[in-house]
Amino acid sequence: MQIAQDSVALIEYTLTNDGGDIIDSSVGGEPLAYLHGHQNIIPGLEKALLGKVVGDSLKVSIPAAEGYGEVNPALVEVVPKHLFSGVEQIEVGMQFHAQTGQGMQVITVTAVEGDNITVDGNHPLAGQTLNFDVTVKEVRAASQEELDHGHVHGAGGHHH
Repeated sequence: MQIAQDSVALIEYTLTNDGGDIIDSSVGGEPLAYLHGHQNIIPGLEKALLGKVVGDSLKVSIPAAEGYGEVNPALVEVVPKHLFSGVEQIEVGMQFHAQTGQGMQVITVTAVEGDNITVDGNHPLAGQTLNFDVTVKEVRAASQEELDHGHVHGAGGHHH
C-alpha cells in the first residue's frame, strides 16, 4: 500500500539542521505515526512521502517555507515582567503558553533586561532548513474514527 490521502504511515526518522546537528530522531524508539493529508506533519515532509511504500528510504531537505515557516518579526516583542506573575526567576529559554491574537501559542523567552522580557512566538525551528532521513515502516488504511478525529489513534486505529 502506498502513502496517500487518509492513510496512516509509520516512519522512522532523523532530523538534522544544515550544520548536521541532530534535532530529533525516532531511531531506537517508536516510529512516528501520522495521518497523511491532515496536517499532522510539516507540509514539505508530507509531500515527499506521498506515494512511498514500506521499506522506502529517503533523504529530503525541507526549506523553512514548507517546514515551520520563516521567522516572523511581529511575533517577537518586549513585555513587562509583571505579566509573568507567580514566576520567581525568568530566564532565557523558558517557554510559556500565552493567549495571543492567533490563539493559544507557545512563546520562548529570548532576553531578560531588568523588567523587560523579550519573548518570541515563532516556532523554535522557524526559518531553518530541515533535513530528514526517513524510512517508511508501515502503511495502513485509517480507521473511520481516525478520519473523524483527524489524527492517528494507535494500534488498530482506536483510542487507548
